[in-house]
Amino acid sequence: MLKRKLAAAISLMAALPLVAQAQVSNNVVKIGVLTDMSGTYSDLAGPGTVTATKMAIDDFMANEKPNFKVEMVQADHQNKADIASNKAREWFERDGVDVASELVTTSVALAVMKVAKEKDKIALVNGSASTAITNKDCNDVTIHYTYDTAALANGTASALTKQGGKTWYFLTADYAFGHSLEADAAKVVIANGGKVLGSVRHPFPGSDFSSYLLKAQQSGAQVVGLANAGSDTMNSIKQAAEFGITPKQKLAGLLMFLTDVNSLGLKTTQGMYLTTGFYWDRNDETRAWSRRYFEKMRKMPSMVQAGQYSSVYNYLKAVKAVNSDDTQKVMAYMKKTPINDFFAKNGRIQANGRMVHDMYLAEVKKPDESKYPWDYYTIKATIPGDQAFIPLKDSTCPLVKK
Repeated sequence: MLKRKLAAAISLMAALPLVAQAQVSNNVVKIGVLTDMSGTYSDLAGPGTVTATKMAIDDFMANEKPNFKVEMVQADHQNKADIASNKAREWFERDGVDVASELVTTSVALAVMKVAKEKDKIALVNGSASTAITNKDCNDVTIHYTYDTAALANGTASALTKQGGKTWYFLTADYAFGHSLEADAAKVVIANGGKVLGSVRHPFPGSDFSSYLLKAQQSGAQVVGLANAGSDTMNSIKQAAEFGITPKQKLAGLLMFLTDVNSLGLKTTQGMYLTTGFYWDRNDETRAWSRRYFEKMRKMPSMVQAGQYSSVYNYLKAVKAVNSDDTQKVMAYMKKTPINDFFAKNGRIQANGRMVHDMYLAEVKKPDESKYPWDYYTIKATIPGDQAFIPLKDSTCPLVKK
C-alpha cells in the first residue's frame, strides 16, 4: 500500500513540469514585429526594432531561463492600415502569434489594436504616438509604451513657448498622428500664454514641402511647429533652411529622433529642442545597452528601438511569472508590476494601457560641443511621468473608473 502511494506521488511530481509547460500554448511564445522596413519611419523603427526584439528574446532566454521557447516573426506593413490588419489577423489566426508589436504609424496601430481585441491577443505599441490609443480607442489588450503626442507637447511646446516663442504655425502630417500632435501642442502653447496663428496639412508621406513652408513663412509666426515625423520632418527641416526660413523663424521638431539628427547633422539641427523617452548617453545603464545595440546595427538606438526591447522583455517576464500566455492573465500582471530597467525607472502601466515613465527635454548640441560620435543632446530637464502624460483622471478611455 505504501509503495503504491509512493509510486503515485512520484508519478504526480513527474507530471507537474508537463502541466506547467502546457499552460503556454504549444510551449512556444511567438512575438510578431510589424513595422516600416523601408519607408518614412524605417530609420527610427524598422530593422532596428527587429534587432532590438531579437536582443530582448536572447537576453530573456539567457537571464530568465524559462521553460518555454520564444520565437519571432516580422513583416513590413508599409505604413498601410489594411496591410497591417490583414497581417495581424493572419498571424493570430494561422501562425499562433501571441503579440503584435512595434506598430509605428498611428493608423496602423489603431487597425491592429482592433484585430488584437477581436482575437484576444496583445498589441505592444512603441512607434505610434496618438493619444487616441489610450483614450477613445483604448482597449484592454493594448499597451502604449514609449511616448505619445501629449508627452511630446508637454516637453517641446511648453519649453519653447515659455522661452518667448509666443506665436505658432503648424506644418502637420494629414493623418491621425499629425492631427493629434498638432492639437496637443496647440493646447500647451495656449495654456502657456501663446497663440496659434494657423496650420497647414501635408500628405503623408510627403517630399515637397515648399508650398506649405511658404504659408508658414507668410504667417509671421515666431515658431513653426513640425507635427510630422521621420523623413517628413527631415525634409521639412532641409527645405526650411533652403528657403531661408530658419534664421527668422524657429523650427520646433515636435517629434524628432536621434536618427533624424544623425541624418541631418548638427550644423542643420543645432539649438533645436525635442522631447524623447530615451537617450543612449544619459547614464551607465543606457550606454551599456546602447553599445550592445550599436555593435549589431552600427548606429545608436532611437527611443522606439529601445522601447521595443523593454516592452518585449517585460512582456516575456510577465508570461514567465504567470506561467501562461493567456492574454488577460499577462495583461493583469503587467499592469500591476513596476517597470525598472535601462529604459524606465518605476514605470507603470495604467488601466488605459498607457505606460507612464519619465520623459526628457533635450537641446541639440552645436557641432563644436559634440565630443564624440552620437554625442548629440544636452538633457535640459527631466519631465516626471505624471507631468508628461495625460493624468488618468482626464482619460476618456472607458476602462478608467471615474
